Amino acid sequence: MQQDLQPLIEHLIELRNRLVRAALAILVVFLILFNWRGELYHLLASPLLAALPAGSHMIATDVTSSFFVPLKVTGMVAFLIALPYCLYQGWAFVAPGLYQHEKRLVMPLLISSVLLFVVGMIFAYFLVFPVVFGFMAKATPEGVAMMTDIDKYLSFVLGMFLAFGVTFETPVVVMVLVRMGLVSVEKLREIRSYVIVGAFVIAAIVTPPDVLSQVMLAVPLWLLYEVGVVLAAWLMVPKPADTERA
Repeated sequence: MQQDLQPLIEHLIELRNRLVRAALAILVVFLILFNWRGELYHLLASPLLAALPAGSHMIATDVTSSFFVPLKVTGMVAFLIALPYCLYQGWAFVAPGLYQHEKRLVMPLLISSVLLFVVGMIFAYFLVFPVVFGFMAKATPEGVAMMTDIDKYLSFVLGMFLAFGVTFETPVVVMVLVRMGLVSVEKLREIRSYVIVGAFVIAAIVTPPDVLSQVMLAVPLWLLYEVGVVLAAWLMVPKPADTERA
């Protein structure tokens, strides 16, 4: 019985060590960035600050917001910077148990998923935020001062980052579904019209109520779906399984 438990215990110890390494990497980056927490938040808030009317500014309605909100932003940036190392630790833990053909599939999907998520965040920051905040500033009724709470702004930005990051994962999701045999490329092409409608419905739910920002989410979602279908037809053709271990 003890011999049966030994491999499990060794795997758990290895998992703990790799989780600790990943956490330490995030902590080290966080400590390095700590002195620039104010600048990092200002960088995150720049799209809104640029759209605010002259004389307007952001506010902190909670006593601790002015300290903890920049701290949260710094933690988020530290996580993004340390993410490649964290993913490496996860890959080093699971890779020995994968077949060679699984490694050839998982690694490109993992790298592309991270890159596409980051591209989605960049798209939201540089293209969507200026449009959304500009619309909100112009829609503010006369006599009303637009002064957003920094904590609520952070929650809004993180939600938008998540929405656009997940949206840009569409090609990966499509290829995985085809590779697993859950859906065929022909079926994906048949339901194209439903996907377009669904894209606009999703955009209407997760974005502010201006048409332009909804279009800026729905159109990329649809185009990325088309990219996923093309890539699935080209790259993800089922092949005989390579059962040879690395």
